[in-house]
Amino acid sequence: MHTIPSISAFHRLLSLPEPKHPMVSVVNMSESIFLEDETWKGFVNRFYCVALKRNARGKMRYGQQHYDYGKGVLSFTAPNQVQYLDVKTMECDSAGYLLIFHEDFLLKHPLAQAISGFGFFSYTVNEALHLSEDEENDLLEILFKIDKECSRIDIHTQEIILSQIELLLNYSRRFYERQFITRKNGNHQLLAKFEHFLNEYFNKDSSEKGMLTVQQIAQAMNLSPNYLSDLLRIHTGQNTQQHIHEKLISKAKEKLSITTLSISEIAYELGFEHSQSFSTLFKKKTKMSPLEFRQAFS
Repeated sequence: MHTIPSISAFHRLLSLPEPKHPMVSVVNMSESIFLEDETWKGFVNRFYCVALKRNARGKMRYGQQHYDYGKGVLSFTAPNQVQYLDVKTMECDSAGYLLIFHEDFLLKHPLAQAISGFGFFSYTVNEALHLSEDEENDLLEILFKIDKECSRIDIHTQEIILSQIELLLNYSRRFYERQFITRKNGNHQLLAKFEHFLNEYFNKDSSEKGMLTVQQIAQAMNLSPNYLSDLLRIHTGQNTQQHIHEKLISKAKEKLSITTLSISEIAYELGFEHSQSFSTLFKKKTKMSPLEFRQAFS
């Protein structure tokens, strides 16, 4: 696995001159020529990347997913995420822009903490954001402002650029929420699949399962955990973990009210390793202990 440590090193791999700013750059893809380099076969970098692809036909693999950029889309990657690029499929007429900014550029700025709240940095490429023409123009305007500011390095540069980056990320969050809403048919199918998975899981024999995790569900649905949680939050008001807890409590109430199983046996059937963990969660969600809840039905 290769490491791209700096913005300058990335520029060299794209046959570009040195960046105007050492910590942030807006790359015009039409001016880039990808060097035939072993780095692309598996690499991590030390910077965030926001990629606006316009009619690019190169194939990129991110994790285990492939994505063909047939029209304008926006994708995001964070530092230290493993990436692969098939340079042979990248074409010279690929259009678009890359915003790259080093993780150290955020130090001592509120965005250093806030950026973790933008879950789309953990989405896979096949979950990229598809933009309307107006949305694309909004983001291009911000990118051009950042690029212009990179040539004006003074004591105000970092604050001005980071405020523009934060604006771009807030727009992107808005556009993702629009995408979740407008893709109704596909999303309704995903929601039905999610509900079916939960029901199937909790109806399985206890010896076949442990504690259900967000990662397990996301993998079964071929989605990234963050994308699944954001999709559920937009459509249901609850993220994946909250849905798991809701189903757990529902099943627990059912078993407490209509079976004679002990609290420990119920906890085990629901996937808990320790009954105390089950009791703690149950009381947190219902304001009653499992025993108090059962006694209410006796």
